[in-house]
Amino acid sequence: MSKNWYPIINEELCSQCHTCVDFCPHEVYVIGEDGYPKVVNPDNCVEFCRGCAKICPSEAITYFGDIE
Repeated sequence: MSKNWYPIINEELCSQCHTCVDFCPHEVYVIGEDGYPKVVNPDNCVEFCRGCAKICPSEAITYFGDIE
């Protein structure tokens, strides 16, 4: 797990499909009261995983710590 790598949700692009929430087995996300996914456990994110970004249909996920 990593403190230097975690997802960032761009709410302007997010369609609130919750695919990222359903995908992540590490409980990084919850669905906020506004319907958008929220990163609540960034330390649980597996460094360089990128799984949630790959399946996001809106391409709304980037990562803190990404050097791309």
